[in-house]
Amino acid sequence: MARRTSILTAFIGGLTLSACSGGLVPASNPPSFNAEAIEYDVAGNCYGRDVTPAVIETVTEHVMVQPAMVTSDGTVTSQAVFRTVTRQAILRERREVVFETVCPQALTQDFVASLQRALRTRGTYSGLINGIMDDATQKAIQTYQRQEGYDSSLLDIRTARDFGLVAISAEDLQN
Repeated sequence: MARRTSILTAFIGGLTLSACSGGLVPASNPPSFNAEAIEYDVAGNCYGRDVTPAVIETVTEHVMVQPAMVTSDGTVTSQAVFRTVTRQAILRERREVVFETVCPQALTQDFVASLQRALRTRGTYSGLINGIMDDATQKAIQTYQRQEGYDSSLLDIRTARDFGLVAISAEDLQN
């Protein structure tokens, strides 16, 4: 009986340890959520890139090759001949914008929680205020910034300043 109790205790302990080590999301900020999309300059500032693809439409037109032959009394002696032409038309050019972004190392759990509150106040975030830069937070950033004219889930430095999350630069204060 004592052996059975010790085996059961070891089994439960093993389950507890395995639950702690795998499958559970830690309550911390994933450090490289979009780090591969960040570029750095020599001063250590971070930049993101917003690429809006071109919008191309396929246009099909019927072009008259030969007009109809009509006699003076209005009788059609031969029908008009048309040719179908298909071409690509660019409705919107490809656009690439480089913008300054908040560096990944600044995205602490407290910072992200403040960001989530700011996004919730502006109606683009409805998730938990947990300080984790998760998909819902990134989608909310992208939704908010799309209204501002660029489509990126990287937090633009201007958005962070508008939210009061980063200091306003001396240049901005002078303007």
